[in-house]
Amino acid sequence: MKVDLHSDSELRKIYDLKNIAVVGMSKNEGKPAHFVPKYLIEHGYNVIPVNPTITEVLGRKSYPSIADIPDDVDVVDVFRRSEDVPPVVNDATNKKGIKVIWMQSGIYNEEAERKAKENGIDVVFNRCMMVEHNRLFD
Repeated sequence: MKVDLHSDSELRKIYDLKNIAVVGMSKNEGKPAHFVPKYLIEHGYNVIPVNPTITEVLGRKSYPSIADIPDDVDVVDVFRRSEDVPPVVNDATNKKGIKVIWMQSGIYNEEAERKAKENGIDVVFNRCMMVEHNRLFD
């Protein structure tokens, strides 16, 4: 699977954005959809869980969709199967202010990438926010 073409300096700028909605966040401590957002919280990010099947995780209220989040969102971090990403992007395009859709390692959807970019949203794909943060800052 290919990877986006962001340079390290472009990725560093994305990490300046602090409000991250995590779509598909999990209560299961063994899943990346739990320990990656936990890592981001521990590194000063405001993580907002998005999962319609849970009410809270890591002491934070979970929202059924991105549109339901009352606060500002800068980045949407996606932990969903590649074929499930287009509805996430559709949801994201209905909320003002989102700057980046980040599809985790192993996740890519060309249709979702095109729709996000058409709406002025940058797209990172097939990369892990924790791995890249570790590589760039630790």
